[in-house]
Amino acid sequence: MHFLPYLYLFNIIAIMIPVVITLLFLIVIITNMKYTVKDIAMAFFGISYIPLFLMFIPLLYGMNNGNILVWYIIFAAWGTDIFAYAVGKLWGKHKFSKISPNKSIEGCIGGIIGAVLLNLIYTIVCNKLFSIAMPYSYIIISTIILSIISQIGDFSASSIKRYAGIKDFSNLIPGHGGMIDRIDSMIFIAPFAYILLMFIR
Repeated sequence: MHFLPYLYLFNIIAIMIPVVITLLFLIVIITNMKYTVKDIAMAFFGISYIPLFLMFIPLLYGMNNGNILVWYIIFAAWGTDIFAYAVGKLWGKHKFSKISPNKSIEGCIGGIIGAVLLNLIYTIVCNKLFSIAMPYSYIIISTIILSIISQIGDFSASSIKRYAGIKDFSNLIPGHGGMIDRIDSMIFIAPFAYILLMFIR
């Protein structure tokens, strides 16, 4: 997104959406409905949500203190994933959803607490080193929201994989799947982090 002029960024995206939809319907027509409307709806969703959500990371980075604020996305996602896995492994007894049967309610709560702890530590360090004076209560509330959205993103990616009948999005990283498998929660967090953190100056 850095190579696109900021003033025209949303105009370019707005134009791209009808262009992509038109091209997808053209495929339906050319193939005599070998591909259905359901197929193009899934294709459009896959094409759209990843770049549209991810574009908020460079937008956040371009804000005042953006190089500091952008790490809240990473720590919220990492904290949620790591602590949810650890807590779920140790104390997880109550299953959360059939979409991802290994995840537990205890793990989900542990993920939220872990994300809050990581972002609080990061805020303390930033406030001391850079004299930004970021409000701790606001960071706590924002991180709770981001952690919940992170887990929604994780479940959403799992539901897509279940629909497609695959375990991972790719085999790029042995034992861990592909890049989307690693950043699925970060993708969902990005726009909400931009909205929440844009008020911090």
